[in-house]
Amino acid sequence: MSTADVEAVWRIESARIVAALTRFTGDFGLAEDAAQEAVAEALVSWPLASPASPAGWLMATARRRAIDAIRRRAALQDRYALLAADVAADSAVDEEIDPDEIDDDVLALMFVSCHPVLSPEARVALTLRVVGGLSSEEIARAFLVPVPTVQARITRGKKTIAAAGVPFELPPAAERRERLGGVLSVLYVIFAEGSTATSGDRLLRPDLAYEAIRLARTLAALQPDEPEVHGLLALCELTAARFPARTGPDGSPVLLDEQDRRRWDFSAIRRGLAALAKASTRGLGPYGLQAAIAATHASAPSVEATDWERIVLLYEALGRVAPSPVVELNRAVAVAMASGPARALAIVDELVASDRLPGSHLVPTVRGELLARLGRRPEARAELELAARLCANQRERSVLLRKAATLS
Repeated sequence: MSTADVEAVWRIESARIVAALTRFTGDFGLAEDAAQEAVAEALVSWPLASPASPAGWLMATARRRAIDAIRRRAALQDRYALLAADVAADSAVDEEIDPDEIDDDVLALMFVSCHPVLSPEARVALTLRVVGGLSSEEIARAFLVPVPTVQARITRGKKTIAAAGVPFELPPAAERRERLGGVLSVLYVIFAEGSTATSGDRLLRPDLAYEAIRLARTLAALQPDEPEVHGLLALCELTAARFPARTGPDGSPVLLDEQDRRRWDFSAIRRGLAALAKASTRGLGPYGLQAAIAATHASAPSVEATDWERIVLLYEALGRVAPSPVVELNRAVAVAMASGPARALAIVDELVASDRLPGSHLVPTVRGELLARLGRRPEARAELELAARLCANQRERSVLLRKAATLS
């Protein structure tokens, strides 16, 4: 079995293994460390002799490593004895893990990884590490931060969870619904970074985006009666459907009006529309409304044939349930397409006057586009040049500079 095979098994099974270990040991940090030791051992031993049940081998090995660690803690001898007895009783079960089973342990693991006591950065790092199975190196590469930074976030996160006495259990139904928004926001942040990288020399980080989709699918299977879970999944699927057409062969961005829509992933569109239908059962929330906007784009044969009036209405609804300056800015773009750039510029100028997105390249980007459409070329060029200076993504910056140069 190759290293790639080991990594694939780990990516699929890691959440279940860490969750089960946490339930048995009562120690989130110990469970994650033991699971990491198990996969490290697998990288050495599996190429020599592949186990009959890879998931069972990882679970049994990780459990033994957890027991070894507990044995070294003199104060936990009683817990060790209980765990040792449990392993002896359940060893046969370990070797017969059902790879298709998804239980509440994984859901509990998601809620622990996204616990409110953690910083947003720690929530993202822990979710990708213990639920997604990504290594510190992969997370660091995705977010363009040093590996030690990611490792420090994970270590601090585990210590914070331990110090706060966060239990490994599913929150009660009412509390779970309150905290579900936090879990969804973490998955959304992960997907958003994969969909449009905030910095670096790539527009897309598809591995990160697809990992967010995988986690969203898992959450949807665990929480099938939560409309917003399906709304987020729909938004991710419908947005990712455009990935094949969003960049050229050299990685340069391709704008929506220039994309070859025949290259869109229609299987992803079908999955997204199916998830949106489930999200619509009790009215659309913020993620469902964004998914409905993405669905409107996905169903249009061209930019010109897009139902921009519908998109404006959806953004207005989104602004009522989840108001933000980014929503207003996106509404301005839709208004420009539906009613012309003059009305849209008034919306953007209000954002500028209130300084609600300071330091963001998005406002001057949109303002520059609107000014260009109104024939105010010198002002448009100045706005696009400002946007380029503020933009940390090299691919987006090159597009902004190219547009600005056409206005000279």
